Amino acid sequence: MDAIKFVQEQNYETKDFPVFKAGDTIEVVYNIVEGGKKRPQAFRGDVIKVVGAGHYKTFTVRKLSNGVGVERIFPINTPNIIEIKLLKKGRVRRSRIYYLRNLVGKKAKIRERRTFK
Repeated sequence: MDAIKFVQEQNYETKDFPVFKAGDTIEVVYNIVEGGKKRPQAFRGDVIKVVGAGHYKTFTVRKLSNGVGVERIFPINTPNIIEIKLLKKGRVRRSRIYYLRNLVGKKAKIRERRTFK
């Protein structure tokens, strides 16, 4: 197993992304390839789940676009992700918040986590 981890560390570059959990609101800026051109695009929404560990971690982000729910799954180790901004920390009791799919309006709002200093 140590040889596998060694090869993975050599092949994958580590990026300095903020630590986030389910319920947090983030903005993912990633490259879109259209034909031969690349351009950055932002996807802002709530994190529904974080799965995996290490280089194989993926996270799902959900947003509402024109009244339609849009979900996107991002691998943490893709070279297309430029940056991840943590906008708001949410307070939820579950690590997979699929129940947001059935809620609309104020019921779909996630409370903000308070931090004490």
